[in-house]
Amino acid sequence: MKWIRSVRLLINFQTLVVTLLSVASTAACLHWNVVADFPLTLIATAIVFPIVFSIGGAYKRREAALDDYGAMKAHGRAIYFAARDWIAEPDPLLLKQVREGLLELFQACREFFQQPIEETEAAERRVYASFSRLSLVIRSFRDAGLASGEVSRCNQYLSKTIGAFETVKHIYQYRTPRT
Repeated sequence: MKWIRSVRLLINFQTLVVTLLSVASTAACLHWNVVADFPLTLIATAIVFPIVFSIGGAYKRREAALDDYGAMKAHGRAIYFAARDWIAEPDPLLLKQVREGLLELFQACREFFQQPIEETEAAERRVYASFSRLSLVIRSFRDAGLASGEVSRCNQYLSKTIGAFETVKHIYQYRTPRT
C-alpha cells in the first residue's frame, strides 16, 4: 500500500500530460521528418546537473538527520547513566522508569516518522507526551538524592534530545522530497 502512495507522487495528471505531449511531438517530428542536432552539453546542463545536486542535497540531509538521531540516543543514554551511576544508591524502580521512558520515546519517534506527513499530528503529540513523562522522571532524581546541579544537567540532556528531534522532524517534513 505504501508503494502505491509513492507511485502516485510520481505519476499524476501533470506527468500524463507531459508524457502525451512528448509522444505527440516525437510522432509529429517523425511524420514530417524534422531533425535537430542537440548538443550534449545542453542535455547535461538541463537534466544531469540538477539531478546530481538533488541527490547530493538528499544525502546531506540524510547525514544531518542521522547525526541528530545519534545525538538523541547519546543524550538518552546519558540520562540513563546519570540515574544509574550518579545516584549513590540507585532505585531499581527509578532505573526501570527511565529505561521504559526512553523506550517509549523512541517507539513514539519511530511511529511519528512512519506516518505520512499529513497524518503526523497525533503521533507528534505522543512523542511530546513521552518527553513530558521523561521530564517528570528526571524531576524525581532529586528525590532519589541527586544534587540539583546534576538534575539540571539531565534536563539539559533532555532539552538537547528535544532539539535533535525537532531538527530531524523538520528535515522529514520540509526538506527531503518524498519520492
